[in-house]
Amino acid sequence: MHQVSHFHRDLIRPRYWLTWFGISILFLLVRLPYPLLYRLGTWMGRLSMRFMHRRMYIVRRNLELCFPDMPKDELEHLINSNFESLGMGLLETGMAWFWSDRRIKHWFSVEGLNHLKAAQKTGRGILMIGVHFMSLEMGGRTMGLCHPMTAIYRPHNNKVIEWVQTRGRMRSNKAMIDRRNLRGIVHILKAGDAVWFAPDQDYGPNGSVFVQWFAVPEVATTSGTWVLTRLAKPILMPVVLVRKNDRSGYQLLIHEELKDYPIENKMQAARYINQIIEREIMRAPHQYMWLHRRFKTRPNGLRSIY
Repeated sequence: MHQVSHFHRDLIRPRYWLTWFGISILFLLVRLPYPLLYRLGTWMGRLSMRFMHRRMYIVRRNLELCFPDMPKDELEHLINSNFESLGMGLLETGMAWFWSDRRIKHWFSVEGLNHLKAAQKTGRGILMIGVHFMSLEMGGRTMGLCHPMTAIYRPHNNKVIEWVQTRGRMRSNKAMIDRRNLRGIVHILKAGDAVWFAPDQDYGPNGSVFVQWFAVPEVATTSGTWVLTRLAKPILMPVVLVRKNDRSGYQLLIHEELKDYPIENKMQAARYINQIIEREIMRAPHQYMWLHRRFKTRPNGLRSIY
């Protein structure tokens, strides 16, 4: 498990100065009032479309594959809204890392906390099934304020970002754990603690199966949920944070336990989780991280769709 490490001199080497400059700007920006941050974030997102041509192509390709029947004007509107959400997501990262608990609590409401409390009474571990919305960092922070937990993640290659990110996430959570540390994750779940895991990205061919995701018939889907469920027998509970369109903040949605998870069949289990993720994405499709190359791992060595 990864706790916040002590600050060390390596983090102030010249190669990290630009990183520190960017983090300092972000720290200052999120001092602004939330309504102003909302306008600034959406403006930054629209501006980024002029420079992020490759990412625009990926977003468009993903949406065309997932929603082949979507009218062109609706598709274009969704792309524009998605980049506005991307700009806001950058500021939300700073908000999650640097805002006080009091300020965070002012801007979010919770629905379904009773489901989490009921699950805690069982004494079993809880695997919180997350989704990669742009407000992901805020989701982790708000969830931690409701119930501190451990999050599965991939360590950042930049040591400064890793230090600041871990420090920010640990303001309301217990620890971070590398997604490759299967034994550690199982141990935490068996001890009755909660672990956050987002199984909605392409983690490569190892440990994945190919099942449907939206309209795409064969998509590399991690079997991590299935493996953890078989080994640790946790309660499965979806959780998402959605940004309210009226600029009044965020809503954290904690769902009931998934009681019909098909644990005996790996393929069915993967498709089941994909359907849960699809349902949650459709709550706010413009807020989802469509710029991720979700279909980069192709079945049977087929050529890249990007």
